[in-house]
Amino acid sequence: METEIDKPTVTDRFLGWILLPLIPRSVTPNQITAFRFGTIPFVIYLLAVGEFRWGLLLFMVSAFSDAVDGALARVRGPITAWGKMYDPLADKLLIGSVAALVVSRLLSPWLALTIILFEVAIIATAFWARKYRGVEIKAKLVGKIKMILQSFGVGFLLLYTAIGFPILVSVAWYTLGASLAFSVMSLFIYRSI
Repeated sequence: METEIDKPTVTDRFLGWILLPLIPRSVTPNQITAFRFGTIPFVIYLLAVGEFRWGLLLFMVSAFSDAVDGALARVRGPITAWGKMYDPLADKLLIGSVAALVVSRLLSPWLALTIILFEVAIIATAFWARKYRGVEIKAKLVGKIKMILQSFGVGFLLLYTAIGFPILVSVAWYTLGASLAFSVMSLFIYRSI
């Protein structure tokens, strides 16, 4: 049965028209999610050794793969239990690791810790709902907006490290602050399920 979240969105249709024809039919959404998992150690390494331009590029590719695997699953299929579980985990690991490295260094360790703690709380809530209540928590629009804001906020910081345009730090601060508001909403929505 197709639920509302499984139906292709406007973005999915756009990617289905522009990008998905370039992706071979043999490539599955789960393979793209696995690719994202595989990029995380390289993103961390590049940022840790100060290769911010390469780190930014790989982070952007990795973050964009989140939109691609979701669109691919909803447009072409299949939507799998593995993808529903590991796609959000890959997102949280990517954002959490970059927040730990870059946000803590350039903005505030407290902001980085808050982002990470909200991500852990959301994962724990989803795990608890699935294990003890038998409820599968699906991605909600607020969670998607949160991920987009986090990706852009971190991307602005990485861009600052690459080109040194100071206004990007302020833009990142406000973008990540807005993402925290969506984190709170996500957590309350998931806890009410």
